[in-house]
Amino acid sequence: MKIVDDDLCDIWYQALLERASEYTGVFFVGVITTGVFCISVCRARKPKRKNVEFYKDAKSALAAGFRPCKVCRPAENAHSAPLFVEEALALVRQDLKTRVTDADLRKHGISPERVRRWFIQNHSITFQAFQRMQRVNIAIQELKSGRAATDVALDNGYESLSGFGYTYKRLTGAAPTQRAEVIVIHRFTTPLGPMFVCATERGVCLLEFTDRRLLETEFRDIQRLMNARIVTGENNHTRQTVKEISEYFAGTRRQFDLVLDAPGSDFQRSVWQALRAVPYGQTSCYQTISLLLNKPDAARAIAAAHGANRIAIVIPCHRISANDGAITGYGGGIARKEWLIEHEKNMS
Repeated sequence: MKIVDDDLCDIWYQALLERASEYTGVFFVGVITTGVFCISVCRARKPKRKNVEFYKDAKSALAAGFRPCKVCRPAENAHSAPLFVEEALALVRQDLKTRVTDADLRKHGISPERVRRWFIQNHSITFQAFQRMQRVNIAIQELKSGRAATDVALDNGYESLSGFGYTYKRLTGAAPTQRAEVIVIHRFTTPLGPMFVCATERGVCLLEFTDRRLLETEFRDIQRLMNARIVTGENNHTRQTVKEISEYFAGTRRQFDLVLDAPGSDFQRSVWQALRAVPYGQTSCYQTISLLLNKPDAARAIAAAHGANRIAIVIPCHRISANDGAITGYGGGIARKEWLIEHEKNMS
């Protein structure tokens, strides 16, 4: 679908100039002079406003005769990690206990430097640190099942128990012989850009777009509140999150079955529960939520609890508007909020 609203196109053009990541997947821009189409974060030289057209989806841009940009690769990067990263991850998944070295990557035609840069940019850690966290997460599960620390260490590629113990304690804050409380973090992609999901053994404690404002503060908060360390990895809750969020974006899921483990006060949890009661495809406001909770004078406190929510989409902050119906702020960006509201209305 081509967008002809000039005001909206002007906003999107400015987002293109600023390489605004919150607009990833919100629009696709066709460049008339080159015949390519891009996503908002494209690093290529920016075209003039008169030389671009905007589309709601890649399919429409392709149908209009534009071909994918080779710089930002919109068909890949709007919804998923770049191909070379997926190939590197596929090597890791072949045997999670064996380290994939730079030499291994080169054997498969993958640039270790590009992989390292991508992981630092998107995870704030190197590819090798990512793998260490994966192996420690496996070790935690094996230790909990009753396996001896020495066996777990050797089985996970460590030559000595001391080396394993040092890495384990540095990442988890506990010795292998102690019970380690960890929060696993997993990055996955959506039509609106990549998201992080964090989960304990009990349930999901964070679900946010990776470019969300103050995300690092949220990471520090959940580690403090739950007295646990964040390590890269997956568990049943993260895998269920990826499945259900994918179904939500595909329009086949309206209600979530995820188990949540969201730290907060009793009041905050009551607000979050009220947010989850706002029907799919509809919007509400703080005043309505305050009446629902029988706290008519607590609109400001409800707004604060709303802002403290760390689980996007599942606890649907995007369904909350101003009392006059205007679309107000959203941690993932106003463009995403508008997209989510429209998506639900179209699917209702």
